[in-house]
Amino acid sequence: MVNQTYTADVLVVGGGTGGTAAAIQAARRNVKTILVSEFPWLGGMLTSAGVSAPDGNELEAFQTGLWGEFLRELRSRQPGGLDNSWVSFFSYDPRIGAAIFADWVRELPNLHWIAGKVPLEVLRQGDCVTGVRFADFTVKAKIILDGTELGDLLALAEIPYRWGWELQSEWAEPSAPANYNYITKKYPVQAPTWVVMMQDFGEEVAPEIAGAPNEDLSMFAGAWDDYGAEKFLNYGRLPGGLLMMNWPICGNDYGKEVGRLIEKETSRSEFLQECRWHSQNFAHFIQNQLGHRYGLAEQVFPEYRNSSTAYALHPYYRESRRLVGLTTVREQDILPIAFGRVASLNIEAIAIGNYANDHHYPGVNYQLQPKSIRWGGRWTGTPFTIPYRCLIPAQTDGLLVCEKNISVSHITNGATRLQPVVMGIGQAAGMAAAMCVELNIQPRDLPVRMLQNALLQDLHSPATIVPLFNLPPDHPEWLDWQLYYLDNPDAYPATGNCPISSNIKYNYLENKYVQSLNKEYFRGIFHRLDRQDYRFSITTATQNQLPLPIVTLRSHIDEQLQNFVDKQPLQICGSWNRAGNWLLVEHIEK
Repeated sequence: MVNQTYTADVLVVGGGTGGTAAAIQAARRNVKTILVSEFPWLGGMLTSAGVSAPDGNELEAFQTGLWGEFLRELRSRQPGGLDNSWVSFFSYDPRIGAAIFADWVRELPNLHWIAGKVPLEVLRQGDCVTGVRFADFTVKAKIILDGTELGDLLALAEIPYRWGWELQSEWAEPSAPANYNYITKKYPVQAPTWVVMMQDFGEEVAPEIAGAPNEDLSMFAGAWDDYGAEKFLNYGRLPGGLLMMNWPICGNDYGKEVGRLIEKETSRSEFLQECRWHSQNFAHFIQNQLGHRYGLAEQVFPEYRNSSTAYALHPYYRESRRLVGLTTVREQDILPIAFGRVASLNIEAIAIGNYANDHHYPGVNYQLQPKSIRWGGRWTGTPFTIPYRCLIPAQTDGLLVCEKNISVSHITNGATRLQPVVMGIGQAAGMAAAMCVELNIQPRDLPVRMLQNALLQDLHSPATIVPLFNLPPDHPEWLDWQLYYLDNPDAYPATGNCPISSNIKYNYLENKYVQSLNKEYFRGIFHRLDRQDYRFSITTATQNQLPLPIVTLRSHIDEQLQNFVDKQPLQICGSWNRAGNWLLVEHIEK
C-alpha cells in the first residue's frame, strides 16, 4: 500500500459518528466509497469516545434514519435492554455499538474501510478538493467528506472556518456575549472529556488506581454533593456493572488551554496527555472516596497507544473547527417560536435534533436561553432542523462536512453537537455525496428537495425531516405529512402535532421503535401533580414503595397521560428504570 493511489466515488475521512453514518449511507446508495479512520473502532462519540449513553432524539417520533436503526440493533444485542442509567434512555456497552458499525460496514462490498490513518494533505485543483494524502497512500474521489473530530480537512485545505465565540453583534443571538471576556478567552470552545470506564465489582477487590503526574484532587471536591454517591454512580451506569465517567460537575471535563488542540502537534499531544491524566485522577478520587468496590474496568476498549483498556480511545470532543458555509445555523434557529413548542422549520432541512442547548466550561455556569419543554412527563428539548447548506463550504467544491464541523455558531453548537443529530447529519451528507456522484454535479448544485425525498424514502433507514411529536415513523401517514410541511412550511404547527386522521388504523403495540426487552406489568394508582408531571403508586403487594415518576417516549401515551384524572386506577406496561427510579411506559390499560 506504500505510495499507492486509490480512486473512489466518495471518500470519507474520519470514522466518528457522522463519518461512519455518511460512509454507510453513501455505500448503501451503491457508489464506491472509501472510509479512512484514525481509530480501530467506528462510531466516534457513540463508541470509541466512550459516550455510550447518548443524549437527544429520544422521543419515538425522532428515532428514525440510521439513528433509529442503531437503537433497534442495540435493543436486539444488549442483554437486559437499554434502561440502565438516568442521563440517557439508551445506555449500552460500547463494545456492542462498535460491533454494530463494523458489521454494517462488512455487509457493504463497495465500502472499503482503512483504519489507523490520519490526513496529511488535501489535494486541490483551483477551488475544488480532489483528494487526500495519508502517510503511505493517497485517495482521489469525486466527493470528499470531512468527518474528523476536529475538522482537520478544513485546516489542511485552508477552507475558511470558525473557532471560538461570536459576539451578539454578529447575529444578535440572545445568549451570545456582548463583549469578549475571561470566559471567552479561557474557553474558546467547549471542554472535551476523556471518558474512563469504571467497574462496580460489588465488593472491595478492585486494584488501586494510581494518581497521575498532574494530580490535584481538590479539583473534584464536591463532585456529587448535590446528588449523593449512588445517584452519581447511576448517572452513566451501563450493563454488567460498568460505570461511564463523563461527569460535568467538578468532574473530568478538561479545558485548560483547549486551543492547543488546533496548534502544532506537540501542543496537541500535551493537551491530550493532560486530559487523560485528569480522568485518571478523577477515577483515583472516586475510588478514594467511595472505596475499592469501584475500580477501572478491564478489556472494554482496544489497546491503542495506551495499555489500560478502561480509557476511551480519544476524548469526547464537544466542539471542533466550524465551517463557514453557505448558511450558518444561529441560536434563533433552534429556539422555540413564539407561543410554540418547536423551532421554526427550515425548508432546506435534512436532519433534526431536540436536545437542550448544553455548554461545558469547567467551573463556569454559563446561562443560555432555555429551549426545553415538558413532554411525556419529563423534560425534553425543543425540536429543530439542520439545513443542507450548512454542510457546504461557501467557496470550495468537492467537499461536504458531516460532523460537529458544520456551519453553526459557537452558541448553537451546544445543541447541534449531540450524537443523534450528528448521525443524522452524516446520513444526509452521505446521501448527498452519492447523489452528486450519480448526477455528476457539485454539492451546491444538488436540489435540496431531491435530497429530502431520498432521505424520507430510503429503503434501509428513512429519516425524519420535519419534527412532529405525534407521528411515529412507521405510521401510515408519516410520509404524507412530512412532504406536506416541506411543501407548505407556513402550515407547520407551533404545537409540533399534526392532525392525524382518525380513520387510519395503526397498532401502537406493534410499533418497532420504542420497545424494551425488560417489560413488566404494574398495577396501581395514577397521580397528577401538574399537566406534565405524573406519579404512580404501585399497589402490587411485592412492589409497594413510594410513588414513582411516570415518563414516556411514545406520542399516544403522552396524549393519554394528559387526559387521565388524578387517583385513577391503571395497569401500566413498561420498564422500571432503577437508576433513574422512574417507570418508562409503553402501554396503559385502564
